[in-house]
Amino acid sequence: MGKMKALNFDPRKKCLNSVLKDIPKAISPDDIVLRVSFAGICGTDLHIAEGTFPCKDTDFTLGHEISGIVTEVGKNVDHIQRGDNVVVDPNSGCNKCRYCTNGSYHLCMTGGINNTIGIFQDGGWAEYCIAPAFQVYKLPNNIPLQRAVMCEPLSCISHGWDRLGNVSPDCKILIIGAGIIGNLWACLFHLKGYKYVTISEPQSERRSLFQKIGTGYITVTPEQLQTQFPKKDDCLKNGFDLCIDCSGNPRAIEKGVDLLRNGGRMCIFGVAPVQSEIKLSPFEIYKKEITIIGVNINPFSFNKAMALLEAFGERYLDYETLGIQTFGLDQHQEALEKLKQGKISKGVFKI
Repeated sequence: MGKMKALNFDPRKKCLNSVLKDIPKAISPDDIVLRVSFAGICGTDLHIAEGTFPCKDTDFTLGHEISGIVTEVGKNVDHIQRGDNVVVDPNSGCNKCRYCTNGSYHLCMTGGINNTIGIFQDGGWAEYCIAPAFQVYKLPNNIPLQRAVMCEPLSCISHGWDRLGNVSPDCKILIIGAGIIGNLWACLFHLKGYKYVTISEPQSERRSLFQKIGTGYITVTPEQLQTQFPKKDDCLKNGFDLCIDCSGNPRAIEKGVDLLRNGGRMCIFGVAPVQSEIKLSPFEIYKKEITIIGVNINPFSFNKAMALLEAFGERYLDYETLGIQTFGLDQHQEALEKLKQGKISKGVFKI
């Protein structure tokens, strides 16, 4: 068996290292092996590297946003063939507990985010990756692999959209954070024709990157946002009906709730550090009838995400426009630093 290059994370030392590993083979009759073409760097990966997000407790290969070309298939696999361009849904359930059998495998205590490929199993920051075939989706011919790596984040956004339910055309929307997730949420609202959207982002480079998308939406700093509503009554009259937090910053979430009008909704989409807390007034939640919505990964939403990939197309998913930069595996330190500093909205390994 040959060797491949991979990025291994050591959770005990909190360090990322380039290593040589055996190329995996599809030993199980229900697995596939793919040669990874593109693998995204998610904000969750940064949290894992910092030790603030739970993950496998021994060395493993990171990377849960994966597109590539199938090289091996198990004998029971009939919907995927060698040579197919595919994407990988990194999440699954146990298929036995009450959550899974009720159609909510993302809430599974042993599956869902507790068993994700690239977090609790070897992932896609490598030249090859193994995955259960039922978690692998064949791509339409008109979706290139470079664009397809965005399928996993879009699948999470698709689930978030379902969780929101009805969003009225006159809804005033605040998106906190202009990283890639905030930008993709803005693209979705723009695609659907929403006009009253504001983006709050503290880093000037990210605000500039967002403007390149050409939505026409307002971008402000958190400080500018606060000066627009100096009094509590100003929020009630002119605040927002929907706030989507893509920052995972507890203080930003608190401010977002403060800026909601009566009947407003707060969608907590960004991943906060595990031990962090927010302080909210139960009286205000009662009086304003605030709804707080959590969004956890992507149950049954990969087909929807592939449809979004087609709908977004080059207009919204051009790498330069979105501020996405590609890197080789040996450039991982540069990629992570640029992402932390806000010089790019997202990093993607081109393998």
